[in-house]
Amino acid sequence: MSRIEALIAKHCPAGVAYRALNECAAYSDARIDASELDETNFVGVDNLLQNTAGKTDASYPPNTARLTAYEVGDILLGNIRPYLKKIWLASNCGGCSGDVLAIRIADAYRPELIPEFLYRLLASDVFFAYNMQHAKGAKMPRGSKEAILKYCIPVPPLEVQRGIVKVLDSFTELEAELEAELEAELEAELEAELEAELEAELEAELEAELEARRRQYEYYRDALLTFDERMSGASIRWATLGEICQVNRGRVMSKDYLREHAGSYPVYSSQTANDGVFGFIDTYDYDFESITWTTDGANAGSVFYHHNKKFSITNVCGLLRVLDGNQVSTKYLYYALRQITKRYVSDGMGNPKLMSNVMSQIKIPVPPLDEQARIVAILDKFDALVNDLSSGLPAEIKARRRQYEHYRDRLLTFREAA
Repeated sequence: MSRIEALIAKHCPAGVAYRALNECAAYSDARIDASELDETNFVGVDNLLQNTAGKTDASYPPNTARLTAYEVGDILLGNIRPYLKKIWLASNCGGCSGDVLAIRIADAYRPELIPEFLYRLLASDVFFAYNMQHAKGAKMPRGSKEAILKYCIPVPPLEVQRGIVKVLDSFTELEAELEAELEAELEAELEAELEAELEAELEAELEAELEARRRQYEYYRDALLTFDERMSGASIRWATLGEICQVNRGRVMSKDYLREHAGSYPVYSSQTANDGVFGFIDTYDYDFESITWTTDGANAGSVFYHHNKKFSITNVCGLLRVLDGNQVSTKYLYYALRQITKRYVSDGMGNPKLMSNVMSQIKIPVPPLDEQARIVAILDKFDALVNDLSSGLPAEIKARRRQYEHYRDRLLTFREAA
């Protein structure tokens, strides 16, 4: 039996009481003058960091004379685009903009609930999924202040709360140490690779190195996937997507439908944030290797995603299923479409579109299957490298985070008292 399990068995063997957040806490109604704030204690939504990474100093002053005041122990939550997971446990007093919610434990509940434990509950993926389900707006979703306060949280005894916080803090410290070590190793490896490949001096900043790799990736991708249409014959044949694929659109699914059928299977739509995921439902429409694309509203044209799992799509998302896998590789087609389709995107009243009828007529070069496999292998390597650099987190850090999330979710899940 772990230490936490022993604490639960000792202090709450019959289960834990769950409370709506508005029973335990409320939004701060205190005010503070902008003149009392500087870059260290003013918190705008832009200087809250994504993925629960805390905050950084503000780069601009407040634009109003009076702001919401926060104090040590308040939980500051970014209320625009909840999927960015912006949250910070305040370690000082200050003021925040209107797009940041300052959640404060009620005086009557301070003997029963510690800020560090409440922060862990609200920094969980479960809470952010709940927040997104109740968010309003499509392009710039905003969390519902009323729904947030209705979110139910477990309130175990203080001994259990402190024990859980201690365990999760130790994981966070280990993760930070490991990330710093691996980022230093990664930067050293990048310098050696780029010196050998480019035979030139490296840029001083990692962002510049990343941009160089992205340009290199796009150059090689376009070179590998550029075929002359006159090259038809034994080596290359040209076919329309309608000839080699089943082309479908999805079905209408509203946010209300997602809330009523909440589950674990992803639904893809026209959005490009969050890897195209619109939400999750309790069933799925497709279970095969395929490609989806955003038919409507992508800022720079359509965006493609490769899938090999159970999922569904909405009516503003298209689906391609290869008819004969012995002739065309789905992964090859995924890479080819990202390069070929840009010129087919129409600008309908400032809203770029790539509709199914247009997709069906697009011609695709189809080299022999072994050549498709060679192209995919090369582009997979480039893609993996660019993605690793973009996130700054090699596989070891990702594994450590998954381990942390697993333990966090276990520690924050309780049997509800009768």
